[in-house]
Amino acid sequence: MAHFHNQQNLLFSFLLILSLTTLVSVSSHSRPYTIPSVSHLTDSFPHVTIQTAFSNAFGASNVKFLSNGSMATLALDKITGSGMVSQNRYYYGFFSAAIKLPAGLSPGVVVAFYLSNADKFPHNHDEIDIEILGHDKRNDWVIQTNVYANGSVSTGREEKFYFWFDPTEQHHYYSILWNSYHTVFFVDNIPVREFIHKNTYPFIYPSKPMSLYATIWDGSEWATHGGKYPVNYKYAPFVVSFTEMELSGCITDPNSPTSSCSKSNPLGQQDPINGAEFSKLSQQQIAAMDWARRKLMFYSYCNDVSRYKVLPAECH
Repeated sequence: MAHFHNQQNLLFSFLLILSLTTLVSVSSHSRPYTIPSVSHLTDSFPHVTIQTAFSNAFGASNVKFLSNGSMATLALDKITGSGMVSQNRYYYGFFSAAIKLPAGLSPGVVVAFYLSNADKFPHNHDEIDIEILGHDKRNDWVIQTNVYANGSVSTGREEKFYFWFDPTEQHHYYSILWNSYHTVFFVDNIPVREFIHKNTYPFIYPSKPMSLYATIWDGSEWATHGGKYPVNYKYAPFVVSFTEMELSGCITDPNSPTSSCSKSNPLGQQDPINGAEFSKLSQQQIAAMDWARRKLMFYSYCNDVSRYKVLPAECH
């Protein structure tokens, strides 16, 4: 009888451990979320043909154009990652892509959709980043947003979020709105972060024309749990798909020292994305952003007191 009870206890313990493990490993996107309703900013701008709007940045052999150039796939394999860069530089704008991430185990893999001028200003560059970081067996893909200004890469302004959906099953929208009022990051048109521009601290905000990049690369040294889980090329190639690309804004003249909008606005009109319509979020968008930050944000540099003895000025 005692032997039977011992077996029962062992079975109970096993089931308890199994249930706890299941709870720990459940993905964020499998939880029941009531998604806020928001206006679709992505419906306000035209799609571009990726093949004509972009050039190869690196790993050209791993870049493929499909559907008459309206879709592109980028791959990471043992030899190289790959990336594209916009033909034009922009001084403010709305930038968006529908992205489908690689399926399967992807620790160390980084998919990035970002603005940068590091090629032109190597010592004081600006950057606005959406970086989507691969996962190990216990974690989902996560989205990291970041802002650099004037080369201040020593002061990271990262914020990290879980997804409320599986980003490998279909395409989802990832968007950046950048103007003189604020920088806003969107996922499926829901704002997840607003970086408000204040004259008090002008040096921390991107201020020079930037190119748009779409890339996939090996971030083994830092991407997954601080580099604990490197890329496992047994699962390569890792392929990411981009479509419904939108690039609207102030296109700068590469031969002009000033940031004019002469190409996108031949009549010299103010670029609309830098106008009053896009100067602040609507109440609906503010409520949606509050939902995303409460439910899904798990790291903000403004809460990292171990990293910053004195928090950056804009955090106060």
